[in-house]
Amino acid sequence: MKSHQNGFTLVEIAVVLVIVGLLLGGVLKGQELIDSAKVKNIAQDFRTTPMLIYAYQDKFRALPGDDRRAVAHLCPSGVSDCTTAGNGDGSLGGRWDDDTGSEAANFWQQVRLANLASGPTDTADAGYIPRNAAGGRIGIQRGGSGAPLGLGGSHVMCSASISGKLVRQLDQSLDDGNPASGAMRAGTTADDGALSVISATNPLVDANSHTVCLTL
Repeated sequence: MKSHQNGFTLVEIAVVLVIVGLLLGGVLKGQELIDSAKVKNIAQDFRTTPMLIYAYQDKFRALPGDDRRAVAHLCPSGVSDCTTAGNGDGSLGGRWDDDTGSEAANFWQQVRLANLASGPTDTADAGYIPRNAAGGRIGIQRGGSGAPLGLGGSHVMCSASISGKLVRQLDQSLDDGNPASGAMRAGTTADDGALSVISATNPLVDANSHTVCLTL
């Protein structure tokens, strides 16, 4: 009587392992490509925003959000409430993460009304605040005293909810490769909303979300 074989042969197991290895390699490579695309997209946000400032200044001789003649520059004839004028002091009042009511929040409305950027001009619209490729909010405010992560310069742009793994790639692309120093810095958000810069006691964690800010 012939005996029946139970289980897999070594050849069959080897074939399965090869297939699993190929599948895992494809998944990892696919994730690497996705991460690379996100980093490029986020980096482009940081490169594009200064261009919006320059274009608006070239057109109206004013800073978007701070423009004291914004109504005259941007609203249709006879309309006086399409935006709110700034105080014209040459800097953006408010915080980068303001939703409404400050010059920093109105920055996005005014560059859009000037047809320099796309997006809703109604500050009450759910899509008004711009988002990065990771889904985090983007914002801008003045640099120097009170700026996030101790950054100087005239303006600081911040982008939130970026994983530590992507932060490393982003800093290598745009700055010195060290998210704790330079013109680009990363931080973690405390319970009170304040940002704490990356340090030995506040390390960058690949799997955690961080906020990245850059001096413009």
